[in-house]
Amino acid sequence: FLAGFGSLMQDVLWCFSQVKGTIDIGVTEADIISTVEFNHTGELLATGDKGGRVVIFQREQESKNQPHRRGEYNVYSTFQSHEPEFDYLKSLEIEEKINKIRWLPQQNAAYFLLSTNDKTVKLWKVSERDKRPEGYNLKDEDGRLRDPSMITVLRVPVLRPMDLMVEATPRRVFANAHTYHINSISVNSDYETYMSADDLRINLWNFEITNQSFNIVDIKPANMEELTEVITAAEFHPHHCNTFVYSSSKGTIRLCDMRTAALCDRHAKFFEEPEDPSNRSFFSEIISSISDVKFSHSGRYIMTRDYLTVKVWDLNMENRPIETYQVHDYLRSKLCSLYENDCIFDKFECVWNGTDSVIMTGSYNNFFRMFDRNTKRDVTLEASRENSKPRAILKPRKVCVGGKRRKDEISVDSLDFSKKILHTAWHPSENIIAVAATNNLYIFQDKVN
Repeated sequence: FLAGFGSLMQDVLWCFSQVKGTIDIGVTEADIISTVEFNHTGELLATGDKGGRVVIFQREQESKNQPHRRGEYNVYSTFQSHEPEFDYLKSLEIEEKINKIRWLPQQNAAYFLLSTNDKTVKLWKVSERDKRPEGYNLKDEDGRLRDPSMITVLRVPVLRPMDLMVEATPRRVFANAHTYHINSISVNSDYETYMSADDLRINLWNFEITNQSFNIVDIKPANMEELTEVITAAEFHPHHCNTFVYSSSKGTIRLCDMRTAALCDRHAKFFEEPEDPSNRSFFSEIISSISDVKFSHSGRYIMTRDYLTVKVWDLNMENRPIETYQVHDYLRSKLCSLYENDCIFDKFECVWNGTDSVIMTGSYNNFFRMFDRNTKRDVTLEASRENSKPRAILKPRKVCVGGKRRKDEISVDSLDFSKKILHTAWHPSENIIAVAATNNLYIFQDKVN
């Protein structure tokens, strides 16, 4: 960032269903935000929640009368994407929670996005309508059919102006292809196909075909008792339509090339960092599980997030990462209590900025971390309602581990593990970030942006 990360400024704060100001909607399980994603231009920002809803925010145009507002994001559309279902064959409830949202590049006036819960992927079309047809021959304005014997003249329907209406309609439903819970979806750079990944399999879909998918990865053993790892995340290369990566619970990353075989069980490259025997503990396998994997915009690097660190890998070097960033190493002494309250299984995401020079990921106590790859500086910032006044400058936070605590520091023993930032997003070309903290969506903008 120009002028350092400390210049990140909160431009506006919204709660989940809020247009302007600060509204307390109360925390219910359904209101918890489960995914955040900017579209390719950054003009739209979509969030999904555990209640199966998708809320889309649109960036307002800059106003000459209020230049300081600099393009706030306001609610553009809200719709119910998924409903709770029941698998009668397995006697299992299928949650409506939105696991991932992925935008498609805009080709016309409408917007398209993919959303998925544990089992079903849906393709949504979001379009605007400001005119309505009137003057039908066979039905009246209320939509009721008219008596044909009463029709004596032929009318030509006309379009009349109306208040702007944003409509979200499901164009495709991709179902019945996953036995296990879907954890990732990724749109291919050919924009004709996308993949969906669950714990043991990755499927390739064509956008035009809903009743058939192609299984491209299957790691399910013949005997489930021999299962040693599961797939945790997967993503297509941003430029090469034949290449994708997927990560595992063992802390490994596999790069696959779909040109080699129809079934990509044999990887082209295998990325794994040798474990330091001196750091071996009961929790080693749990904290080494990769919760997110992201290609850089250039396609040269891969970023992975495990429980304690973010790592950057060069595609040309498989034996170790070229960069490792400690997110919250002060929690290493707290792993036992984190295991007991299940926090050790939290799945944190990570994102690149538009130029691949800065990395962002979440932590506990509503903290989120940023790492500058060039200067090697890092900062901890907090997303909270206490410092949510518009145009307030965020102050860096520091965590104290034992000993004397300074005035501005917070003790590791007083961190709130129920407040966690798992989902973040970065504008594709500007220093604007979106941070989901429970049921609140915070949008921060660089002061000099």
